[in-house]
Amino acid sequence: MEEISSFVRSRQPVNLIIVLVNIIVFLVLCFLGDTGDIYFMVEHGASFAPLIAEGKEYYRLVTCMFLHFGAEHLFYNMLVLIFLGDVLEKEVGKLRYVLIYFAGGIAGNIVSVWFEYRAEKFAVSAGASGAIFAVIGALVWIVIRNKGRLEDYSGKRLLLMAGLSVAEGLTTSGVDNWAHIGGMAAGFMLAVLLYRKRRSTL
Repeated sequence: MEEISSFVRSRQPVNLIIVLVNIIVFLVLCFLGDTGDIYFMVEHGASFAPLIAEGKEYYRLVTCMFLHFGAEHLFYNMLVLIFLGDVLEKEVGKLRYVLIYFAGGIAGNIVSVWFEYRAEKFAVSAGASGAIFAVIGALVWIVIRNKGRLEDYSGKRLLLMAGLSVAEGLTTSGVDNWAHIGGMAAGFMLAVLLYRKRRSTL
C-alpha cells in the first residue's frame, strides 16, 4: 500500500488528474451499463462521424477521449499515459501539457471523422489513444530538439515506441488508426510551436 501511495505522490498533477478522470468515468459507466455495447457508448458520448458532422454534436470530439471499450482498453491506455504523460508534463509544464493533450486529441478525432467521410465507412470510436499519440508526437519533437535524449528516453527508443504503436494499430482490427496518426502529427506540431528548450545551468 505504501508503494502505491508513493507512486501516486510522485506523479505529475495534471496527468494524474486526467488518468483518474478516465478511470472514474469508466467505473461510473460500468455501473450504468455495458462499456462493450456500442449503442450504450454512443448514448454516453462516443465518437460517430455522422452525429458529429451532420448532427453538429461536436462535444463528442472531447467526450470520446474519456470513454473506453472495456477494462483492457482502459488499462493499456492509462498504463502508457501515466508514464509518457508524466515525462511530457514535467518537460513542458502544466498549461502546455493540457494544450498538447486536448488539442492533439481533438485534432486526431477530426482527422478520423474526415477520413471516415472520404471512405464512406463509419464506426463508433472511443478512447484516449488519440491524445496519447499526441503526447508521443510531442515527445518525439522534444527528443529531436534535445539532440537525441530526454531523461531516460533516447531518440531511437522513442521513435521505436511510436513506430510499434502505429504498427500495432494497423495490424489490429477495430482500431481508429487515423485518430492515432492525426493525434501524433498534431502533438508533434504543437510541440514545435510550444516547446522551449531548458537552458542548462552551470
